Amino acid sequence: MGLDVCVIDLDPQEGNLTSLFDVGEHRSDPEADNLVKHILEMPDGEFADLIETSDEGVDVIPSHDMLGDFTSNLEQKIAYETGMKNMSKEEFPRYELLYDLLWNEQQLNEEYDAVLIDPNARAEDLLYNSIYAMRTLVAPVKPAGKGNLSLEGLDELVGNMEARLDIEVGLSCVVPSGVGQTNAHQQYSKQFKNTDEFATPVAIPDRESLMDTMWEARGSAYKVIEERWKTFEEDGEMVSEPGQRRIRDRELKTASDIYELAAFIATETFGAEIDSELTLDIADYGERSFEVGDDTETEVTAQ
Repeated sequence: MGLDVCVIDLDPQEGNLTSLFDVGEHRSDPEADNLVKHILEMPDGEFADLIETSDEGVDVIPSHDMLGDFTSNLEQKIAYETGMKNMSKEEFPRYELLYDLLWNEQQLNEEYDAVLIDPNARAEDLLYNSIYAMRTLVAPVKPAGKGNLSLEGLDELVGNMEARLDIEVGLSCVVPSGVGQTNAHQQYSKQFKNTDEFATPVAIPDRESLMDTMWEARGSAYKVIEERWKTFEEDGEMVSEPGQRRIRDRELKTASDIYELAAFIATETFGAEIDSELTLDIADYGERSFEVGDDTETEVTAQ
């Protein structure tokens, strides 16, 4: 797509972006410098040293175990500073700290074309700091039966965030994911596709094999497809290796859908100029190209 991207992982749980991209070697080291220390204005190093680059060229600020204690550490900071400055706790800008760090102090918007945050979904200080900093949301929704997030519920959720943070929160798009072939799943997906209230550029089908293999390959769906990673049983054990996966049209379509989602966010939400063609260089298969918004696949034989 031709954009410089930084991803900030604010999810302290296992199975996060830090694990997926195989970064964050020191995430469990309490002495290591990490993003929480910088947010709370007690860094142990340079901010730039927090940024790691994945094998696929994505810059990542990794998760750290301190994220799990963010609120308790924040409360200590608030108690100390309000006492020193003779101010009330309500006056302390508890949700503005990440905004100040990213944009005012580090000016990441000058260095990157796109900055993404993947927060934990729990309604706590880290989530509100993320929303205050970004102001624009991409809402993944899953058809999971009873308790599905409705259109009305999504609108109410955004409204509540705006009221709590006293800002305008934009919703770039809604992304149904894990959509199966059952009538219930298809109906749920159509609920979002057939509304003008929120944009739904793509729906991501249930691709369990592809998504599971991403964790074994330690990378994106594009890495799995291009390097042809596959998980299989060998001599009674499960192993994962590149060069083994068959190329499936449905998985190529999903890769194209993910690219189309990114293109929508870049162009429709932020007005950026991008390379509209996705080209996959697949091991032993050559190149396959897709144009955003065009269901026609162009195959180019590797030279």
